Amino acid sequence: MSFSSLNLHPSLTDAAATLNFKSPYPIQSQAIPAILSGGDLLGIAKTGSGKTASYVLPILHQILLPEAIKNTHSIGPSTLVLVPTRELAQQVRSVFESFITTLPDRIKSLAVFGGVAINPQMQAIRNVDILIATPGRLIELEEKNAVKLTAVTTLVLDEADKMLNLGFKEEIDAILNKLPPSKKRQNLLFSATLSDDLSAINQIILNNPTTIKIASPEDHIDLIQQRAYLIEPERKGPFLRHLINSENLQQTLIFTSSAYQADHIADKLRRNKIQADSIHGKLSQATRNQSLTDFKNNKTRILVTTDLLARGVDIPALPCVINYELPRSPKDYIHRIGRTGRAETPGQAISLISPEERHHFKIIQKKMGKWLTLQHTTDIKF
Repeated sequence: MSFSSLNLHPSLTDAAATLNFKSPYPIQSQAIPAILSGGDLLGIAKTGSGKTASYVLPILHQILLPEAIKNTHSIGPSTLVLVPTRELAQQVRSVFESFITTLPDRIKSLAVFGGVAINPQMQAIRNVDILIATPGRLIELEEKNAVKLTAVTTLVLDEADKMLNLGFKEEIDAILNKLPPSKKRQNLLFSATLSDDLSAINQIILNNPTTIKIASPEDHIDLIQQRAYLIEPERKGPFLRHLINSENLQQTLIFTSSAYQADHIADKLRRNKIQADSIHGKLSQATRNQSLTDFKNNKTRILVTTDLLARGVDIPALPCVINYELPRSPKDYIHRIGRTGRAETPGQAISLISPEERHHFKIIQKKMGKWLTLQHTTDIKF
């Protein structure tokens, strides 16, 4: 299947070719026709499955139609995309903008989120067609009369399961009360999993939806070559540097347990002449943006992080993930290593297991359904 077979606006088909979108991913080939038909949709798909473009393209298609109502009277956005994190908001907007910049008719998109000054967002929000927002900041903007939500004809909830896990249910309910009635808009809900809370949200938002489920990282775990080393905690740092140097690891994402540990590991790597940076929730948004951009553009070789980046941030073709310490839950382990081995591209995941973590790693392996042989490091010179 090609993008030209999806009945998208010719400008979008041309843009897909310009951007080297060769053929649709499964979520795109199924979701785009369903969304173009005008009905509601429930998509179960992990980050990295091509999910964002699966709603970006049909939304832009609908705005480009001659009969579409152009947003020229400050009536508010016609499309609202709700996301759980600042990083995902920026990522979604970048996908919209990658297509918008190639289109003959200029469409305006904007991402708004907390952690930065609100006044510039209040100025920029005028005449926006597509608004991508975290729930808390959107409510702030609405309460300040900076945005009206009465013109929304398309609502997207992206990573709805994570929004509910982060406690956004009350904010989502408040936003829904400001929108036109559910039956007067198209509702698109994307989630990594189905849960009882999500089922309740579905019943409120969706009307006879088309349901699409795309295989999860657990189903594609074989794309990821996993290794695990048994090592004492005090030897992890030297062994990590040995791995990076001896295997010439490039663009590697290292997960650790805390912001302090992330900074400490990155500093140790730099002291040993290995280009590294850290990113976590205690850094300013501007610093986080720059660190992530440098890493994506291969300006930074190693990025050390907490579970901040385990979900919601897409780094295409990431070759390697290292667990310096194990996460608390097996599900978080899956999300961490799922940053690599994405979109049918192989990757590798390396875990450094201390004796104290050995039992926990057995639990993770049982949940994953895949057993690894712990490699001992006593015979490795480093």
